Amino acid sequence: MSRFSDFFIKELGRRQVWLFFLLATLLYVLPLILADYPYIDDNWRSLSAGMAWAEQGRLFAQLFFNALTFTDAAPNIFPLPLLIATLAMAFALTSLTFHYFRQPTLACCMVLLPLWYNPFFLQNLSYQYDGAPMALSVVAVIYAITFRHPRRSVQWLVPSFLLALALGLYQVSLNVFLGLCCLEVLRAVHDKLAWPEWRGLIGWKFAQIVLGGLIYCVSALPFMGRGRASMLNLAAQPWLQIHTNIDRVLEKVVLLFHGGFVWVFAGLLLCAIAGAVGLGINVVEREDSGARKCLIGLLCLLTVPAVVVLVSGIALLFRDFNEGARTLMGFAVLLVLLFYLSHLALASVHERLPLLLMVPLLAILSISFAYGRVLTVQKTFATSALFSLGHDIASQQPLRDAKRIYMSVTYSDHWLAGAAGTFKRMPVLHYLLNVDFYMLAENLPKVGITNVVAERERRNATRVGYQGYSPLVDSQYYRIYLIGDYGFIVFKEPAPIKSLRW
Repeated sequence: MSRFSDFFIKELGRRQVWLFFLLATLLYVLPLILADYPYIDDNWRSLSAGMAWAEQGRLFAQLFFNALTFTDAAPNIFPLPLLIATLAMAFALTSLTFHYFRQPTLACCMVLLPLWYNPFFLQNLSYQYDGAPMALSVVAVIYAITFRHPRRSVQWLVPSFLLALALGLYQVSLNVFLGLCCLEVLRAVHDKLAWPEWRGLIGWKFAQIVLGGLIYCVSALPFMGRGRASMLNLAAQPWLQIHTNIDRVLEKVVLLFHGGFVWVFAGLLLCAIAGAVGLGINVVEREDSGARKCLIGLLCLLTVPAVVVLVSGIALLFRDFNEGARTLMGFAVLLVLLFYLSHLALASVHERLPLLLMVPLLAILSISFAYGRVLTVQKTFATSALFSLGHDIASQQPLRDAKRIYMSVTYSDHWLAGAAGTFKRMPVLHYLLNVDFYMLAENLPKVGITNVVAERERRNATRVGYQGYSPLVDSQYYRIYLIGDYGFIVFKEPAPIKSLRW
């Protein structure tokens, strides 16, 4: 029994650490693989083997699929890209573990696992196409932090190229890099880095960001569409816009803290505060001048608000602010910060106490499996809706022969009645799912219907302009009108979901 318990506190080799991360990362994405649900953009991409990443400033995401499929397009080969990204993440987390800890144990591995076990990252991984490039961007960021080489030129260039690669896969990963740079400051305090090394560390990271940004601008930015990079209007109260965007992000993040999760993360926060106090004592006890101690202490204090802001980070500065969970990649670094400080506090009391970090990890893992079940329910509902709509169109010859059928867009929180109970207990899952429509026009070719398009330029005219006509089809969720050679699909507003008791 003692030999078994010693396994949790003994030093692990590189191979053991890699196996731990491989199993843990695969376990986290297993529900998504089993659900096998084409998520939003996946529908049109799989329909046309579509690309369109380069014009979004994500050239390397496009090249990734070109190389992986041996074509100049992107046929759907899920889950192969996700499995490759998961394998790469296991290697990256192993590298980061030995970068942070000289003699890593199982608890040390748990400190860095939130870079993958980020509840909001589940939305990124839900994309069968975009999920893998987003994950690989985090891998590139991690190696930009951990890369070491004796030659100075290589040491400067390789991390900068890795950062440019990360930006070319998904620009929001910059938040993760900046957050990990903040953690480097705390690690330097814990390792009692000398003052000259402090200056070198900060200068090197700054140069890395500048050089990586320049490489990205030269390589991928020229392919980006103009509207993609629109920043906040400086003439229209930008600080008010940023404040509004931060409020919107906070509203979404708070959805995670519900029920027992409040107590789990409250305990984690208390442990992190204790660890921060311990780091503060390290600063006070340094053999440096008072001015240097104050400067180092100030830098440590600034890392906390910096990491908090980086939860959304650069996304706050864009004119078209996206509050989707996939932009909250920086939340992973905030979790790592809490785990790292908690580990310092718990390890100082007893060598086995850091194993308590397993509790919040299990809580996050439970979110992954609950989300996987929600995706399965959504897949069942979407399949039923597709066959219903496809049958109603195919069974009516005037609709089959229509030149074009316009589908109106109706958003609602009440389409997925089958997951109402889960949404109530875990509100964050509804935010992660982010599917508030009944059907996408891109789905209908799957059942042979090719004359349906989403109504865009008509500005949803079907909802107000054709209500006086008798519908050719009147279903539970929609009506289909036919006027001349053109059809119009108008979705009904679903009734609010009522709680069911048996």
